[in-house]
This record gives sequence, C-alpha cells and structure tokens, in this order.
Amino acid sequence: MTARLCTIVAAVVLAVSGSAAMQTHAPASAPGARSPEPAEWFQWRGSNRDGISTEAGLLKDWPRGGPPQVWRTTGAGNGYSSFSTSGGRLYTLGARAGNEYVMAFDRATGKKVWEHLNGRRFENDRGDGPRSTPTVEGDRLYILGGSGDLTCLENATGRRIWSVNLVQKFGGVNPYWGYSESPLIVGDRILVNAGGPRASIVAIAKADGATLWQQHNDEAGYSSPMLLRTGSLQQVVFFTGQRALAVDARDGRLLWSYNKVANGTANIATPIVRGTRVFVSSDYGTGAALLEVRAAGNLASATEVYFTRDMRNHHASSVLVGDHLYGFSSSILTALKFDSGETAWRDRSVGKGSLIYADGRLILYSEDGVVGLAEANPAAYREHGRFTLAQQSGLPTWSHPIVAGGLLIIRDQDTVYAYDLRVR
Repeated sequence: MTARLCTIVAAVVLAVSGSAAMQTHAPASAPGARSPEPAEWFQWRGSNRDGISTEAGLLKDWPRGGPPQVWRTTGAGNGYSSFSTSGGRLYTLGARAGNEYVMAFDRATGKKVWEHLNGRRFENDRGDGPRSTPTVEGDRLYILGGSGDLTCLENATGRRIWSVNLVQKFGGVNPYWGYSESPLIVGDRILVNAGGPRASIVAIAKADGATLWQQHNDEAGYSSPMLLRTGSLQQVVFFTGQRALAVDARDGRLLWSYNKVANGTANIATPIVRGTRVFVSSDYGTGAALLEVRAAGNLASATEVYFTRDMRNHHASSVLVGDHLYGFSSSILTALKFDSGETAWRDRSVGKGSLIYADGRLILYSEDGVVGLAEANPAAYREHGRFTLAQQSGLPTWSHPIVAGGLLIIRDQDTVYAYDLRVR
C-alpha cells in the first residue's frame, strides 16, 4: 500500500467510529410547564446514534476565538475514541505504554475519576490506540477496544463484570485500522461485527458475555450498526467489509443485503435510518445509496431508491436534519436532499472533518483542529464562528465532538477540551 493511500485511508480510525434519525425538535412546552431534560449522549453519535443533540439554549453565534473554555485536561491517552456521557461523567478509551484503558472523567471539571485496563494497545502506522465509543446503559458501561476486547464495566467504579476478546473467541480478524465500531444494545444483547468465519456478526448477552448466536462470513468493517424497526421485526443494519446488510436481532438470520456502496478499502460511516429508509455511504470514489426496506412478518427486502456520488462519507457520518443530510463528501461539506439525492450546496467550510447537530446549528471539527459553527440550512452555507485548537499531538483530530450539559467536548489524543455553549 502506498504512503499516500495509507494517509488517506487511516482516517478509518474514526469509525470510532448505531433507532431512527431524529428530524424535528421536541415539541414546545405548554406555558408554565417545565422543559424536558435533554437526552444524555450515552453512546456513539448521541442518544439515537444520529449525531443530533436535543439540547437547547445554545449560542447561535460564537465570539471571536470561540466560546469560553471551561476546562482543559490531559490523561486521555493515545487514540481516536469519542465520548459518551451519563450522570455527570464522560467515558472514553485511550492507550498508554503497551496497554489500553477505559476512563471516566468528571464532566464539570475534567478531573479523571477512574481508569480500567482493557487489553493490549492497538498499534497502527497512522496513530495507536482505541477508536470506538463506550455505550452506557443503567449502571453498566460496554466497550469495544481496538484489539477486540468487548468489556462490560460498572460505570461508577470501573470494576470489570465480564470481557470477551473477539479474535480469541470467534476467530475474528481485526481490520487493518483496528476494531472501531461502537456497541449497539438491542434488548438483552449486544450485536457486533467480529469478522470471524461463520462468526462475522455475533450476539452477546449483555448480562454475562455469553454467546447467543453467531452468523455469516463477512470481514469486519469500521462502521457502527443501527437498529431499524419494522412492526415486530428488529432489523440490525451493519456496514461490513463487503456490504450493507440487515440481520434479525433474535437469531442473526440475514434479512437483506446491498453491496454497491461498499468499497475495497474501508467502509466506515454509520448508516442513517429514517422510517423504513436507510442511507449508506463510503468514500474512495464510491458514493452513497438510499434503500427502501419493506417487511412483512419475519421477512424483509431492500430496494435501491437512488445511488449518488455526491455524498462520499469517509470517516464521518452525515446528520439528517429535516429533509436534508449534511455531511462531508470526502473533504467538501455537502447538503443533500434525503429522499431524492439532489445536492443543495457544497462548501469547503472548515476542511475535511466530522460534524454533529445541536439547537439549529452544525458543529464542525476538522482533522486540522479547526472548530466551526454553521447553519443547518439547505438554502446556503452560512458560518457563525470558528476557532482553531493549538494541537498538541501532531496527529489529525479525528475524534468526533459531542455536546452534553451545555458543553462542547472535543479531543486531540491525550488532551480534552470543554467549551461552554450556553447562552448567558
């Protein structure tokens, strides 16, 4: 593989990296009623795995130099993992020396609360360390490390409850840039793309780590799965090394598959689900497809609505706001009409990166440490502020941002920053 290709491809670490995408704001409260608390960012890409925050009362314009910095801390270690948060704590993964660790930080102060050893350090020519995001449910934390250690911890203390290594247990083959998907919980089980022979996709009991079923032969991709509900059928949509597919959460039975959108290098972006439609995208000159899923009883099928080369998501997924997708098509920020694939606009914005949505605005984080604020507006690209991190690591800033408790949390390897987005 050429050095240039390695540089381009290595952004797969962000498949750090999966319920229907939210499209509207919560309804306004009745006069005198207390506003509902915003949903916690308890897993990869937020409460619905769609990159959308439900928080309100945030700045619509940033001052010169960006919003106020609340704290800056070190100690997150090497890696590209993003954050989840619950109960005033932030959870992530990082590597130090030859080991990988799960860590909890106090969200208000940035102080580290605990850390737990989670297997060996994953090493790579474009940056060592873990890539995925922890999932919080109740008093437990579920983590997939860069070397395949799927672990359940007590989130208050970091005490280990169980751990399974996907390579040792299922003969999984760790993809070149490391296991990167973030755990999806469906009822009593976790579904993950282990990438083993006859164990490509596996279901593991969240209570004790026992194997519930194992199916298929696809290589592992870098994407995180999403849940699609059609009547009583729970379809779990994966983007593996070969294709997009859906399995029945109960037994792993293949429901449908689609391979046109897959490339031979790295399938990374998380599928986007709205109703019975699924949007899947990849880069390396490939493109995106919108699929219509039909189901009757326990059977399902998927047909292509359109295929387009105008949205080629690399390491970052798009967000769906209203009727439009906003995402980086390779390095160009693009607005695309979801149902038709029609391009609304394209802009170089802050440069290639990742994005999330909060309170009417897109928050953009480029791989060069530029953080921007722009409208989620299909009419045109309109920016409302930006600032640049003084990068500490010398590596690309591929860890995706989150918004929680009015704070913007961003990471550059070992260093974590918190900025106050609230209107005062």
